Amino acid sequence: MRTSTSKNSTFKNVFQPCRNHDVNLTRREMLIKGGAGFGGVALAGMMQQQVIADSSGTTSGQAHRQPTAKSVIFVFLEGGPSHLDTFDPKPALKKLAGQPLPDSFAPVITPMGEYNAPIMPDQRRWKQHGQSGLWVSDWLPHIADCVDDMCVVRSCWGNGLNHSNGVCQMNTCEIIGGRPSLGSWVSYGLGTENSDLPSFVVMEDNVGKVINGPRNWSAGFMPAAFQGTPFLPGSKPIRNLNLPSGISLERQLKKLRYLKSMNLEHQQTRSEQSELDARIKSYELAYRMQATAPEAVDLASETAETKELYGMNKKATATFGRQCLLARRLVERGVRFVQLYHGAGSKWDAHSGIEKNHGTNCLSSDQPVAALIKDLKRRGLLDETLVIWGGEFGRTPMSEKGNGRDHNPNGFTMFMAGGGVKGGHLVGTTDEIGLHAVEDRLHIHDLHATFLHALGLDNMELTYDHQGRIERPTINQGSPCLEIFA
Repeated sequence: MRTSTSKNSTFKNVFQPCRNHDVNLTRREMLIKGGAGFGGVALAGMMQQQVIADSSGTTSGQAHRQPTAKSVIFVFLEGGPSHLDTFDPKPALKKLAGQPLPDSFAPVITPMGEYNAPIMPDQRRWKQHGQSGLWVSDWLPHIADCVDDMCVVRSCWGNGLNHSNGVCQMNTCEIIGGRPSLGSWVSYGLGTENSDLPSFVVMEDNVGKVINGPRNWSAGFMPAAFQGTPFLPGSKPIRNLNLPSGISLERQLKKLRYLKSMNLEHQQTRSEQSELDARIKSYELAYRMQATAPEAVDLASETAETKELYGMNKKATATFGRQCLLARRLVERGVRFVQLYHGAGSKWDAHSGIEKNHGTNCLSSDQPVAALIKDLKRRGLLDETLVIWGGEFGRTPMSEKGNGRDHNPNGFTMFMAGGGVKGGHLVGTTDEIGLHAVEDRLHIHDLHATFLHALGLDNMELTYDHQGRIERPTINQGSPCLEIFA
């Protein structure tokens, strides 16, 4: 079960605005501000309800149905891992090796235009694993041990031809930027179970390199307070968390109270700017985090066996192992949505030298991801945590530059574990060479609808009124794949 964090009484009611500066009002200003004050009465009541909800540890939102998961950990392999070399074996590739694309397949559209390059076979050793007998290649031996807890979806597809629009669509359901991310919709719909920690946390293994940057975890047209909070690699994931040297707690409280009073005064005539409200809330959250977050991100209490399980004792797996372990600690403490970027900077992009590229990336991610699933399970958290694995698209069965594979959004693989999914289950297929999804096809809209369904959210009922237009997380499309759930 999740651990709850008790609130220190010192941290209650510290953000009451200062009232130590007078404001001279004209008669006109007094009437305007007095009239606006009636709206403030309703707002105060609403905010008080929010405070009560936060202090009780309950969520600020309401699920549409009984959820199968309380939280999500999305392992995003940026650059596009090859499904043909991991979870979707295609014997036909060896039979057609070196031959042009068969006439039965339409010309492939790539970022460089149409081409029919020769078929390139994989070099993997494949084996069926677990009681379910799901196929996994030798590149992922640790994840292969977890197949009976996983549902592998081989029939994913999207519209992104390049990394920018592919990553954007996998995060926001649209290839064009500007919409809220999946994590933001979840935060908006359900809130958090721990008001002393962010609801939506993002971690990159290569900070600042992920394509599109913070737009991937943006709140888009929704209030900025729902955007993701970045955590850094290393022993200090949160910047500026500790008090500066020589600054007492009392002095900091005075500064924060005065700062809030100025921000609120500035906000009175700028209510449409959600960024300012988000900044005020971020200051408040940052202050509360000073009591809670140090313990949440401190891995010193973890046993040597646990750290070894995540591969933190090896150079190749230490960075991502630490982030996977931290993700477990965060959902354990009520964080709703954690997104982990592995290979930030399109490191999985293998236009050439796929053996070295994917061999390196699989080595650094396989053990940490498997450890995350195993650790959640042994702590009784896997049933309520949905773990998602996948990138923005897959790779082509045709070669590029002789020993690489190009982008393929037409058919690729993702898997889910925990969170009520059917373990040891396979959904969908691609054609005989793995180019197109052909059975039980799941567009990215359907995938997002499925993720939201696990959390008890209906993708068509979760709405936000943006400038008079009702917006939905999957843009009025997509249906959850119920076959995925037990």
